[in-house]
Amino acid sequence: MNQTTFHDLYVRYAPDVYRFALWLSGNPAEADDITSETFVRAWAGRSKIRTETVKAYLFTIARNLFLQQQRQQKRQVGLEQAAEIAASQRTSEAVEQRQDWEEMVQLLQNLPESDRAALILRAQYEMPYAEIARVLNISLSAAKIKVHRARLKVTAVRTTEEVTNQ
Repeated sequence: MNQTTFHDLYVRYAPDVYRFALWLSGNPAEADDITSETFVRAWAGRSKIRTETVKAYLFTIARNLFLQQQRQQKRQVGLEQAAEIAASQRTSEAVEQRQDWEEMVQLLQNLPESDRAALILRAQYEMPYAEIARVLNISLSAAKIKVHRARLKVTAVRTTEEVTNQ
């Protein structure tokens, strides 16, 4: 039996492998890559190729390469889509938080300054009422009343807006 060279195998089977890969992938560039990689793997393979099954052997390699690419693309697309979804969720959450923040700032701006300061010191900085009283130079009971009334005003305005929006 005569010895077939790698070049002879390539010349004889490359067009068939390319067409097969093109039918699988539908993409000429992918088909080129699959064809090239098929012959590289066939050449680097440890087992001796029997000439009566060479075409089937090459098609098997080509198909496995195609399937491997599909799995990799699916994972990549899945990750890209997940990243896009996460980014859009973060963006929409950020927008909502920004809107909530702007609404809250507007609500606070509508409060008298001393009420606004008392509420911020208590809610944002968790300052005890005694310290709020010292900062605002008012009595302890006045500090408690200011925080309480400011909360009521903010809650009343937000509740009114929610009812109006429904």
